[in-house]
Amino acid sequence: GLPTGIQFEAACLGFSGGPADKDALIVELFKINRRLVTHDALIALSGAHAGQPGVITIAGTGSISFGRSAAGKVDRVGGWGYVFGDEGGGFDLTRQALRAALRMEEGWGPDTVLRALLLEATGATNSNELLHKFYTPDFPRPRIAALSQLVVQAASQGDHVAGDILNEAAQQLAGITTAARTQVFTRDEVAPVAYVGGVFKSERLLDEFRSRVERGGRAKVSPPRFNPAAGALLEAYRLAGLSPELSNVPTEK
Repeated sequence: GLPTGIQFEAACLGFSGGPADKDALIVELFKINRRLVTHDALIALSGAHAGQPGVITIAGTGSISFGRSAAGKVDRVGGWGYVFGDEGGGFDLTRQALRAALRMEEGWGPDTVLRALLLEATGATNSNELLHKFYTPDFPRPRIAALSQLVVQAASQGDHVAGDILNEAAQQLAGITTAARTQVFTRDEVAPVAYVGGVFKSERLLDEFRSRVERGGRAKVSPPRFNPAAGALLEAYRLAGLSPELSNVPTEK
């Protein structure tokens, strides 16, 4: 159960979907002197850069980029949801793969192994049947997004269509990252950029993303130092006026 009678000096809580409807509930559940109820991108950024300024780009089921400067200026780019945005996220990769399979099946697109891989993974007999399966509750968005690894697999087998999908995703993710950097950093600053999410497990996509983001010398891409939970803790320390020494803390693998 929840702890009773405990007074917290400070707390930071980051939620997907934003903090708008959560703050009142937090007040009822906990006694906190100073609190920050925020979104999950901020705690991911704080963890990734050990509480320091920077940009983080998240590409899981969807995609978003978020930046914070030394002066505390923040801005987000992307994160529009699976209908109107989330380019470069896992759902979008699978969506592009199915589109390629449908085009192949209907005779107006190039051959691609993506069709066979998608049908084998889902048990569908053709791409049109799979299209309709994706509209049913049997295929919630995270399950569809998980099939994006088939794009990585196809690209590794030399499939040009899959390779183009990965390159386009890297371009889109680099685009929102560069926009976030531009919003919060000056032209003369070199912004630290971190990445997180299953899409970045593709070395091909990550290499293309890094190349595009670092072009021009105004950003430096590296993996996150700590996870979002550690980021929330660092933000709570900040609220409490504490500055923990992190130089000897090993980076998470």
